[in-house]
Amino acid sequence: MMFTLRASALGLALAVCWGAATSLQGAEKVFGDHIAPHWFAGADGVTNQFRYRVELPDGKHETVTVNAATGMRAVKPGLDSDQLDSLKPLERVHPSRNSDLETEIKFINQLSEEVEIFWIDPSGSKHSYGKLSPGESRRQHTFAGHVWAAAARDGQAQLAFAADEQPGQAVISELKPVATAQRHKRSRRLPPPAASRSPDDKWEVFVRNDNLFLREIGTTNETALTTNATPKDSYAKNVEGLRGMEMEYDAQNPEIATPEVFWSPDARHFVAMRATRGAQRKIYLVESSPADQLQPKLVTLPYLKAGDDVPYSKPHLFDVAAKAETPVADELFANPWSISDVRWAADSARFTFLFNQRGHQALRVLAVAAADGQVQAIVDETNRTFIDYSGKFVCEYLDETGEIIWMSERDGWTHLYLYNAKTGAVKNQITRGEWVVRKVDFVDKEKRQIWFQASGLIPGQDPYYIHFCRVNFDGSGLTVLTAGNGTHLAQFSPDRKYLIDTWSRVDALPVTELRNGADGQLICPLETATGKIALPTPFVAKGRDGKTDIYGVVWRPKDFNPRKKYPVIENIYAGPHDSFAPKNFHTSYPQQKLADRGYYVVQLDGMGTANRSKAFHDVCWKNLRDAGFPDRVAWIKAAAKQFRGMDLTRVGIYGTSAGGQDALRALLDHGDFYAAGVADSGCYDNRMDKIWWNEQWLGWPVDDSYTRCSCVVDAPQLRGKLLLMAGEMDNNVDPASTLQVVNALVKANKDFELFIMPGMGHGVLSTPYGWHRLEDFFARQLGGPK
Repeated sequence: MMFTLRASALGLALAVCWGAATSLQGAEKVFGDHIAPHWFAGADGVTNQFRYRVELPDGKHETVTVNAATGMRAVKPGLDSDQLDSLKPLERVHPSRNSDLETEIKFINQLSEEVEIFWIDPSGSKHSYGKLSPGESRRQHTFAGHVWAAAARDGQAQLAFAADEQPGQAVISELKPVATAQRHKRSRRLPPPAASRSPDDKWEVFVRNDNLFLREIGTTNETALTTNATPKDSYAKNVEGLRGMEMEYDAQNPEIATPEVFWSPDARHFVAMRATRGAQRKIYLVESSPADQLQPKLVTLPYLKAGDDVPYSKPHLFDVAAKAETPVADELFANPWSISDVRWAADSARFTFLFNQRGHQALRVLAVAAADGQVQAIVDETNRTFIDYSGKFVCEYLDETGEIIWMSERDGWTHLYLYNAKTGAVKNQITRGEWVVRKVDFVDKEKRQIWFQASGLIPGQDPYYIHFCRVNFDGSGLTVLTAGNGTHLAQFSPDRKYLIDTWSRVDALPVTELRNGADGQLICPLETATGKIALPTPFVAKGRDGKTDIYGVVWRPKDFNPRKKYPVIENIYAGPHDSFAPKNFHTSYPQQKLADRGYYVVQLDGMGTANRSKAFHDVCWKNLRDAGFPDRVAWIKAAAKQFRGMDLTRVGIYGTSAGGQDALRALLDHGDFYAAGVADSGCYDNRMDKIWWNEQWLGWPVDDSYTRCSCVVDAPQLRGKLLLMAGEMDNNVDPASTLQVVNALVKANKDFELFIMPGMGHGVLSTPYGWHRLEDFFARQLGGPK
């Protein structure tokens, strides 16, 4: 089984950074920019053919059928209905899930009445994104898992859809009352537990009053295996949520609880997890204007912050015949952030587990011998800064051959290694070079091959462009399966013999080709997108060291006049968990909306963000205040030498979440360059924010680096014009963080603007009104073309 950890907050941060969605207007100017293949078997029963639909101007379309084996492509006008690649309507409207995968929905209104399109944000709130006339169709940029609804004028009848990873159509053919999924509060009266039975059905393990008991099934013979457990240090199963913890107790017998037990296959030993309760911190949100009552509502949420005691579980080994615990020394897992993935060997000789140390400077796969409890480090990953467990983690167990595929940055780049799972020796480094593995897609254990995504692999290309590759376990046979100077999206056939490769750039419309899945050779071209649309321009300049290339994008002002000067606005998100400047083509960008109002708009990835070398990334370590600003300022100054009319006396900046923190930091540390900023939903003091994100980059225990990075502490340094925004119901970043900035600014007698949006969750700029406030602010503070 392969485990790939991803941060749950990542998608939301990206969604609000880029805008949850872009305008419905003007997206019909591009055709053939994506395909949604439907694979099917031919007369020989082999699934080597596919069909897809292509939109054409004037509302027409054609259906293309491709024989992948022969490369023959047949085109017929019309044919399949709009249902060919339609999204299935949801039975219940529910909040959007967080995602970082961009996609599109095409809304098609087949009704005889006008409908309004709404985005349902992750908090369940609705946001209007325009109306569709009868017979009208439009495209909408969004993220996979985001939920959209089409509603009638009365708002009661509607039809809802969830965006898929592949672009799809939302065909509005009927409207009906749709139930809304309610958010259920966690109940402490959880389902009755069951004792953990041994594989041979002779024994069962249960918890009474927090201690562990062993009972012979079919008898009343039971043995207390432990006597020193307490409610705060219990063998009852840990039920976690938002790094809070509850114990799973029997509703009828509160002293009886469910254990978390892992039996050896031979039933002679088992591992029981002993759970230590962490801090029980809560945050309190006041909903000022609830829809169902006049008076405000108080909402209480479990929410651990940096430095809080975390709940964790440690493994304890028991011998069934001896009816006793086998001591296991915990020196190698003494200070856990988490312990997970407990697995017994097929021969029952040992069990393994994954240990993530608090502070994220050690990540280990440990093995414990069943006979004597001796602990061995199979994989011992350590780093003086941080291990990016939340974004760069792969641990693939190959049980049949006794091996592990492991991801590491130990040589300065993100690569894959093959371990001997018995001895802990590295058999070989699978990938190597000054480029990074971005994701493992598939492991073929029989052919001993890995299919993965990489960036920086092709000399001369933007190092963030993604290519799809394959390599043998021993590191030989590295094959790049995609071609074209751009970033790629591959859709494989069910048997992976073929791949549909779509590549594009921000300044180049998508090209889609059919390639051989074995060697990447071109079989036949499929589509080349056409259309007339304003495109941003990629730009590269040296960073702070005068050597490192920094990559970004420039959106030019609409109706550019070379005799005029234009303000410059930076869209910033410097969260270390990823890179953020767009690389692939989109039919519309929220940044373009600002450019159309008479600004140059820029976005770039400075040092401290991910997906380059480890050294590039490490700039963020205990240094979130840096946010790549030395690179940003140098890059924008270099851009002004190439892009005529950039007025660097009028530079603005805006961002959401970590980007909100960055936007405020720009005015605190670089107010001589940035004249105005909009800071939305920011985590302005990392001690106020969620525990996992902040300890990942600033470490543990909480030290003076947290103080050095605090915008609250540095609030008296404010220069320039500031607009702060926050949603009163933000359950991602505690909105009190914004008000603590307000308090510090008031004490420092600093002028600023503040907008708190009632009922809103994380990301005010994702709403039309929030965006309107941003546009108004920059118009007043920066002016227009001069």
